[in-house]
Amino acid sequence: MASIPCTFQTAFSSSKPINPLPSLPTFSSKFLGTQNSLSWSRPSKIGPSNGSRTQCWFRFGKNGVDAEGAGIYGSQKRDDFDKDDVEQYFNYMGMLAVEGTYDKMEALLNQNIHPVDILLMLAASEGDKPKIEELLRAGATYDVKDADGRTAIDRAVNEEIKDFILSFSVQKA
Repeated sequence: MASIPCTFQTAFSSSKPINPLPSLPTFSSKFLGTQNSLSWSRPSKIGPSNGSRTQCWFRFGKNGVDAEGAGIYGSQKRDDFDKDDVEQYFNYMGMLAVEGTYDKMEALLNQNIHPVDILLMLAASEGDKPKIEELLRAGATYDVKDADGRTAIDRAVNEEIKDFILSFSVQKA
């Protein structure tokens, strides 16, 4: 089991605050500040300076900290991707700003190409290695052709991305 350290501090004032209005509650926590007769004073020491620490234990996934097991990254399969994912990626990567319209995205979606394969084409054209790896792990295929006969390899922004896609595909086999 892995741990993620965090600090938890409890620091309370031992001095009694002056409450000029007895009907109002008096706060004496250093986190909230202390009320005196003139104003509120802010805490002077917040943080680990008082030495108080707590170890926090978190368990992700089935066997500890594992992004795939926790469903955070890489656990998606081919059919987990849909048209909304294509549109979100298109927007996220700024392609709409460059293209000025959704026409190219809609053209790909209307060709009956699986969304994960469309995402791979878009990620290859952007040189987005983490996304390419995620998509290939999910089952995207790089040899699917668009209306122009271009694949993700053909759309790759440079030779490094082409080699990355091909080498990842070889490793997976």
